Amino acid sequence: MESIYNARRRFLANMGAAALVAPALARQAWGQVAPVAGAGPVFDVRAFGATGDGKTIDSPAINRTIEAASAKGGVVYVPAGTYACYSLRLASSIVLYIDAGATILAADTPREGTASGYDAAESNAPWEAFQDFGHNHWHNSLIWGENIHDVAILGPGLIWGRGLSRGHDDAGLPIAEAPGVGNKALALKNCHNVILRDVSMLACGHFAILATGVDNFTIDNLKIDTNRDGIDIDCCRNVRVSNCSVNSPWDDAICPKSSFALGYARTTENVSIANCYVTGGYQVGALLDGSFRRFPEGVEDHGWQRTGRIKCGTESNGGFKNIAISNCIFEDCRGFALETVDGGIIEDVTLTGLTMRNIRNAPLFLRLGARMRGPADIPVGSLKRVLISNVTCHAPDNDMPSILSGIPDHPIEDVRISECYFLQKGGGTAELAVSQPSERPAEYPEPARFGPLPAQHFYVRHARNVEFSGVELASVTADARPAFWLGDVDGADLHRVKLPVSRGAAVMLNDVGGFRAMGNRDLRDISIEQAVSRLQL
Repeated sequence: MESIYNARRRFLANMGAAALVAPALARQAWGQVAPVAGAGPVFDVRAFGATGDGKTIDSPAINRTIEAASAKGGVVYVPAGTYACYSLRLASSIVLYIDAGATILAADTPREGTASGYDAAESNAPWEAFQDFGHNHWHNSLIWGENIHDVAILGPGLIWGRGLSRGHDDAGLPIAEAPGVGNKALALKNCHNVILRDVSMLACGHFAILATGVDNFTIDNLKIDTNRDGIDIDCCRNVRVSNCSVNSPWDDAICPKSSFALGYARTTENVSIANCYVTGGYQVGALLDGSFRRFPEGVEDHGWQRTGRIKCGTESNGGFKNIAISNCIFEDCRGFALETVDGGIIEDVTLTGLTMRNIRNAPLFLRLGARMRGPADIPVGSLKRVLISNVTCHAPDNDMPSILSGIPDHPIEDVRISECYFLQKGGGTAELAVSQPSERPAEYPEPARFGPLPAQHFYVRHARNVEFSGVELASVTADARPAFWLGDVDGADLHRVKLPVSRGAAVMLNDVGGFRAMGNRDLRDISIEQAVSRLQL
């Protein structure tokens, strides 16, 4: 058996070959392919029978190419053309290079399925009850790999999931559970040393990328313009996502998760997301073609508000540790969400340098809940040590506050929000200011499930040791709700906070102790050690 060292050395050599292969091959006549001098071998898919005519099913030829390249270690080269495919099966020690003008196209299947087509959805029993259909299967994808290592997908070409199911009841698309139907563009399970770089992805079904149990994973400079999830990072370790643009109007753009799909609770940890643009504001395809066509005002999908955000959750059996999100832009989408509702532990998360415009719900949503979709007798998780700084949020049409909420006897802990600016719509009524939202600890964790809220900017419930420092709050119109509504909070500091125009109290305290306000604009300094209820400041 080849040593890990030698396999890794071959993979790095193949990466060098991929960097050189495109210009070298472009200088040669079609069919006269030669390896780049000093690099690994190059395998042109046309030499193995692929046509690239957009009609012939080319997956058998490309799979033969992958097998040949994996046997020696090399570059699978996809030149310009449209390659209609069913499932492509990745292998270790290869680079799949999709050149400029090349499209790997998910071939169509009948709506009710077919005896041929994409690889069958493999069984994930007995764990299937703990995730939805899309998270439980990997083989029913346009491109998939399982138990592989040292593999990369590179190049300026396109992966187009035209024939894939979204997992919804769409009249023009196949049913996800039907035989021979694919529902993901790229799925990876139990892999390591994986690189995705420079590729564009269009209309990719339920997931553009589903990675489950993938370690040492680099995702860089992808452009994803899709009709459901963008990048789902599930039960993965040591992940770097950078320089990506994701338009995903109908689901999340970049979404770390920690499901039970591997048959055990595995933490998603050591993840950085940097320099990315996420949005739900454009018609699918309008990001990639450069037209940036907006949706007509009021257009939604089956009542589903446009999404397009970065979210940790909802699947959260294993939890999240050591997560760093920085220098990202949210536009015309939902706000950032950090959720554990299935028993996982969230700790040591930083969020810094975000620009948010036209946010459509809670700008920040931190939720510890008790949905507990997983094996029985798992205890409720925890959420602690979260630092949020240097965020600017301009949301003049949004009247939903940020939400930081645990459940009774399970507070979120140690949250600091500093040097931020938030602008909201305002206009809340006096009746809304005295509303009492129900707990709903087992509900799906989504801000809208809380219903109308009695806070203008921050609704904080079941929390311990929270701090707001150097935060400026503004509203387009005056609001009768307090800027801060705190309930069942032990330890809360407001330092150098600039409050919005208000027609009511600035702060409402309900069963709050250890509260301090110092140096704030339009709020007197005060220190309250013992718990108080229904105190307006």
